[in-house]
Amino acid sequence: MINIRPATEKDYPRVLELIQELATFEKEPDAVEVTVEELQKHAFSKPPLFTCFIGEYDDKIEGIALCYPRFSTWKGKSIHLEDLIVTHKMRGKGLGKALYNRVLEFAHAQNVRRVEWVVLDWNKGAIDFYKSSGATIIPGWHLVQMDGVSLAQYLEK
Repeated sequence: MINIRPATEKDYPRVLELIQELATFEKEPDAVEVTVEELQKHAFSKPPLFTCFIGEYDDKIEGIALCYPRFSTWKGKSIHLEDLIVTHKMRGKGLGKALYNRVLEFAHAQNVRRVEWVVLDWNKGAIDFYKSSGATIIPGWHLVQMDGVSLAQYLEK
């Protein structure tokens, strides 16, 4: 049985395990730097920096969806879905769709004009799922990031 609920403080060790599982799936197993303590601190700060939904299957945490508020100069208030993670063994059982639906319901309740996220170009299963839900994969846009080392180097110039 599937249950979707907000994360509690005690859930964050498992949340971090799922984040690590996603990093491994995305071929970046050493990229995760965040800690359980950081997740807990920022989830329950005033205001919280993000919202995390837990996906349980038969009372076991098998997925998460983590999102946070953004502001678009074109659209106004929006929500960014940072990660939607379902354990490999639970894919295809409806848990990912239930988490996705919960984020979209949350966004709608927040009165946002847009929900956005990124998907790796090789993740055909996710791309097909998002397209089937009515989402648009925007061609011609590239994700751009600057990590802490690059940020410091740039500012030193």
